[in-house]
Amino acid sequence: MIGQLEVFVEVARLGSVGRAGEALELTQPAATWRLQALERELGIALFDRTGRGMRLTAAGRATLPYAERAVRATREMRGVVQAVQRGASGRLDVGCSPAIGVYLLPEALLRFRARRPNVEVAVRTGHSEEVLRLVLDGEARVGLVRTLRHPDISTCQIAEDDLVLAAHPDHPFASRGHASAGEVGAEGLILFDRASSFYELTQSLFARAGVLPRIAMELDSAEGAKMMVAKGLGIAILPAMAIVRDLAEGRLVRVQIDDADVIRRKIYAIWRTDEPPTEIVSEFIDSFGGSDE
Repeated sequence: MIGQLEVFVEVARLGSVGRAGEALELTQPAATWRLQALERELGIALFDRTGRGMRLTAAGRATLPYAERAVRATREMRGVVQAVQRGASGRLDVGCSPAIGVYLLPEALLRFRARRPNVEVAVRTGHSEEVLRLVLDGEARVGLVRTLRHPDISTCQIAEDDLVLAAHPDHPFASRGHASAGEVGAEGLILFDRASSFYELTQSLFARAGVLPRIAMELDSAEGAKMMVAKGLGIAILPAMAIVRDLAEGRLVRVQIDDADVIRRKIYAIWRTDEPPTEIVSEFIDSFGGSDE
């Protein structure tokens, strides 16, 4: 139908089927066939055929504005589709863990939006398994998670982060700058989010040291745990990226655990292996930096 409308609009503009065909890169018979097909579909004559060319009938004049709008909208739609295919515009659905969404994603989005200002970004948060499910189900085009393996998923490392012990500046550990795992376990430890890998890693750190930590409180987010530490209500093992500003502004102090290995976690972008990254997805991943795995 749109091809027929294009011929109709061009014949009305140029007054000739032949010239309309040339404008649309059609042969005259092809242009004539499209125009006649449109007239049959509408059940009206759109033109009077005269020796001096094609002249719109009353029905043709009434129909023309609608045809012009349809052609214009279709051409705009084609432009939008082409822009999406080029990565100039469109929508990007992202899944990520809450901590990544709060502490890592904003700076990357700032760089990405500077390059792709017309791309709408929609972010959904969840734990790693939830993000994996969003990607596998096609609800997110790309996910941001910590270590995760799946046969249908491809990955690219975008960052890494340490788990560190944070204390209030007035805490005894702060002035020393270090403590043993036993000393840390004997303090009021603030834990967060039992469903996250952070919780498991914190527990494994003490298990390897043979220490049963004393728990002061549990919260459901790293941000909440950080705020409690800043109020002097305990100490917490937190993602390093969560406390960068707090360390710089003196609200928290980083404390070394003497007899514990540094816990370093890699952070990955993930996508379905059967759906390679589009230009938009690739630029989004590049905004973090990283290397393929």
